[in-house]
Amino acid sequence: MPSQSLPDHSFKNKLSFWTHVLLVLLAWVGPFLIWWPLMVAGYLIIQLQFIVLNMCLLNGAHGLEESEDATFYSHLFELWGFRPNRKKLKFIIRRGLYIALAIFTVFWQVYLGHEHLLKW
Repeated sequence: MPSQSLPDHSFKNKLSFWTHVLLVLLAWVGPFLIWWPLMVAGYLIIQLQFIVLNMCLLNGAHGLEESEDATFYSHLFELWGFRPNRKKLKFIIRRGLYIALAIFTVFWQVYLGHEHLLKW
């Protein structure tokens, strides 16, 4: 009988997973909350890890393998019962999503003149 690995439910794994969730949420709401140069820098860091390392560093931290075109987004969709095309989703996320969010952030705050809501 082949051995099956059980999901890692350790504190570190859960903390990494929920950190990833919070960072993904921040990526989506950040254009409205945080000053645009900081958001663009964050999106640039995300893109650089995809380009240079060809992976997301947080995926491995909570046990999500990069094999078979898995991404954190595909993992979440599958937890919710959806079965996305992993290859297409990975392409959209790794090559377009964070670039589009960076452009939207600049458009929203600079071109349209909306101020970020969180002031330091």
